[in-house]
Amino acid sequence: MAPPTVHNTPSRHAADRLSALAPFAADLTIMAAALFAAYTLRYNFDWTRIHVEASRILLHLILLAAIQVLALAAFGCYRLIWRFIGVDDVPRFVYAVGLTTLVLVFMMAPLPPGVPIRVPVGVVILNGVFVVGGLLLTRSFWRIASVSGAGRGGRGPLRRVLLVGAGVTGNQVLREMQQRQRIRVIGFVDDAPAKRRVLLQGVRVLGTVDRLDDLVVRHAIDEVIVTMVRAPRELIERVTACCERCGVPVRIVPDYYEVITGSVTVNRLREIDITDLLGREEGVLDDPSALALFSGKRVLVTGAGGTIGSELTRQVARMGPAQVVLIERAENALYEIERDLQAGIRGVPIVPILADIGDAMRMEAVLAAHKPHIILHAAAHKHVPMMEANPGEAVRNNVLATRRLGLLAIHHQVQRFLLISTDKAVRPSSVMGGSKRLAEHVIQGLNGAGSTRFCAVRFGNVLGSSGSVVPLFREQIKSGGPVTVTHPDMARYFMTTREAVRLVLHATACAAGGEIFVLDMGRPIKILDLAEMMIRLSGLRPHEDVAITYT
Repeated sequence: MAPPTVHNTPSRHAADRLSALAPFAADLTIMAAALFAAYTLRYNFDWTRIHVEASRILLHLILLAAIQVLALAAFGCYRLIWRFIGVDDVPRFVYAVGLTTLVLVFMMAPLPPGVPIRVPVGVVILNGVFVVGGLLLTRSFWRIASVSGAGRGGRGPLRRVLLVGAGVTGNQVLREMQQRQRIRVIGFVDDAPAKRRVLLQGVRVLGTVDRLDDLVVRHAIDEVIVTMVRAPRELIERVTACCERCGVPVRIVPDYYEVITGSVTVNRLREIDITDLLGREEGVLDDPSALALFSGKRVLVTGAGGTIGSELTRQVARMGPAQVVLIERAENALYEIERDLQAGIRGVPIVPILADIGDAMRMEAVLAAHKPHIILHAAAHKHVPMMEANPGEAVRNNVLATRRLGLLAIHHQVQRFLLISTDKAVRPSSVMGGSKRLAEHVIQGLNGAGSTRFCAVRFGNVLGSSGSVVPLFREQIKSGGPVTVTHPDMARYFMTTREAVRLVLHATACAAGGEIFVLDMGRPIKILDLAEMMIRLSGLRPHEDVAITYT
């Protein structure tokens, strides 16, 4: 058995103390140089006079340095880590040194010239200017050196990155990447004429998106990142096409709420998917009424591990609720959404509960324990063929469980109850559609029975949801094809999950009670175009690498 490792604790503590004293030593050196420069200018480079008055200058240095160091400490300048100092920290140094300079001027002005501690007012002012400049310059140089070192440090090859979009989000991503090892941001591209050749944190805008091919090759770029919130579809298509030609991966920043809360990190960047290339511009809805409704509230989401339920939890969690309770009966799905929320959302309590909404006693206990203000009911059976084969389960889960949950909501004085329904509930021709239509009747009947406001929102085809063509196409592409399309002219209405959920939250905020809201799905998208876009996103060529057949 190997002997235990004995750490040299005293030596380590001594090194830590020396490291903590280093900023003070650097600042004292700057202050000494600043005072010497001030006296040199004051005496017009008369070295003899400076030599004669060296002892008095030393006394003045001790006096000024002591006051300035105390002021810097009082303003928190020594709590800052040099590597992470930014423009926002500059006022601390200016205020600290400016205040001491002002105090010293008022102290020295009334003193007669013969007093040993009297520092000429001109020297005090010059010294203050030189000290501020010296402190900021040394910290800036240290930060630049640290950032450069961070790019070269660590293991593995250096990744050379190009950012698309030199705006606020691009600046956030750049700042995050500058702290990462093995990442070097080479530059930006941006179509705005006013941003040509400008610098962001020392990184230049190299050109427009039209020059992306040339820039990727010339600078040996390893990855392109789109740092624009709600980037136009046309721009994403241009960037994606270029990256396909050049053989480099492309990623994009997350959604709007992560950006406005400042939580954009390198780990949250994602690959471009089919929702980014949707054939219409995604609706913009920055709804203050929804933010006001969910902020500070306890929210319970059923079916939280599903496509719609998980997106509901993500968007609600970014609105500052008091608590988000996740109800899900699939263990793995519950684990995944909880882990995703814990990684991306800070400061919001997330409560995962493994439960079946059909279990009335279990749901009674959950509502009694957590007392939600709002229930978003997304749990349901949605697969049409499966429900045709299991009609009893469709009624049990979609109708009866919804009724029991609604009654519990009234009993526990839940403020709002939203049912996620489907457009298949309109003149239903299937068991699934019929069960959802009955669920709508149930919540409309419950509205007015208590203080709870009940409403429903009908979804159309949501890109990427279970049961849509997107997962089917993805599996077909992964297996090498062919991708099956019913007819070359077949078109369907689609909406991204992100946009649909935004509209759902808006409807929840607007509901007076008893409404059934229908989402405006925009214009139809050809299924063939959708299949071709998905094949290209996989780095393959439609009709060549992957066949498309018509059924």
